[in-house]
Amino acid sequence: MNANVNQKLNARDRDSIVQALMAGVVPRVGLAHVQVGRNVEVTALVRDIERVVAGGSGVRFVIGEYGAGKTFFLNLVRLVALEKKCVTIHADLAPERRLHASNGHARALYTEAVRNMATRTKPEGGALQSVIEKFIGECMREAEESGVSPEAVIQRRLVTLEDHVGGYDFVTVLRAYWRGSENGNDDLKSAALRWLRGEYSTKTEARAALGVRNIIEDANVYDSIKLMSAFVRLAGYSGLLVVFDEMVNIYKLQHAQSREKNHEQILRIVNDVLQGSAQHLAFVFGGTPEFLTDSRRGLYSYEALHSRLAENSFAREGIIDVNGPIVRLQSLSQEELLLLLRKVRAVYDSGKSATVISDDGIMAFMTHCFRKVGEAYFRTPRNTIKAFAQLLSVLEQNPTVDWRSLLDGVDVAKDNGRVAETTVGEGDDVDGDLTTIRL
Repeated sequence: MNANVNQKLNARDRDSIVQALMAGVVPRVGLAHVQVGRNVEVTALVRDIERVVAGGSGVRFVIGEYGAGKTFFLNLVRLVALEKKCVTIHADLAPERRLHASNGHARALYTEAVRNMATRTKPEGGALQSVIEKFIGECMREAEESGVSPEAVIQRRLVTLEDHVGGYDFVTVLRAYWRGSENGNDDLKSAALRWLRGEYSTKTEARAALGVRNIIEDANVYDSIKLMSAFVRLAGYSGLLVVFDEMVNIYKLQHAQSREKNHEQILRIVNDVLQGSAQHLAFVFGGTPEFLTDSRRGLYSYEALHSRLAENSFAREGIIDVNGPIVRLQSLSQEELLLLLRKVRAVYDSGKSATVISDDGIMAFMTHCFRKVGEAYFRTPRNTIKAFAQLLSVLEQNPTVDWRSLLDGVDVAKDNGRVAETTVGEGDDVDGDLTTIRL
């Protein structure tokens, strides 16, 4: 098994994975080298992506405890979407990033997501400009083949976007980018990219730079996402996958009206998807169980969402159903965690003639973790993996040290992810700070 991984893992990816695991965060690359289990859940999300490619839509709520692997799972889904020639955008909700707000926080979520736009050739983000350039390149080729001007082809292709809410200004901005590209006007191109990323805070500034009447703001974030979905299709991609993690920030809003407005925005997305109003577009939300089921502040506290998201009553006591919008991440078994630790070891062993730690050492490490935190060490394995990665790092740098002499000093804490809430006033739309990256 180690040899197979070592053949495919280059030094750069190996170091990136090691650094991420030691910090307790999800690696940005090489997820296949440390992925185990969750076959049923992954298969269900792959079907969703295939539906998007075929012209459909999808919405999923990936639910799991802190440290159970939600962020890892969501990143894996994004990589699958990229392989299917989709474009992905993603962001973590935070005190200053929200699905609905009136103080720029919804626009901030959109801006962060579009900055993280990724394609198969730019999986690490920042792909907006390359998507636009791909669209322009396709138009140039068509213009050359048909003997018409590139501007005429661009206008003809973009005219379908004008039927969308906010489409006229969206098209105006894309045409401005084309003019800037043709005339070597980098300032105009930069202004167009700023507008498309939602970085203008006033209409006056955008009008002066681009001649548009409107900007992407809190009230039209979802409409702008749908416009972006339509545009990436025109650029030759299969569809758009939107991933929003840390949805617990909505649950933790203390102001009831703010939570309700965010719930209404989620309901609008769910209705559009379930009724077939969205095409080539999918949303995946990551959250904790209380974000979903809490009767006072969770999604189930909003009756319209409760009725649409209610889980199959027959799926209980280990029986799963992944056909509905809710995907509950099943805990890793001890056998799966053993395989995961072996995969982490294989990453460390990459390019080396000797292994860092034996199988006996891995088993002893698991026994140590069980004594420290009980079953939580494999049900919410983030801290377990972090501690194991740090142990391997020490052994790698000190080859004469025996793992037995270090094991008792390994501290593994139970991961509950809890933080204190912040009391907010009625006019505020903020919340207590949260760790934004989960393994």
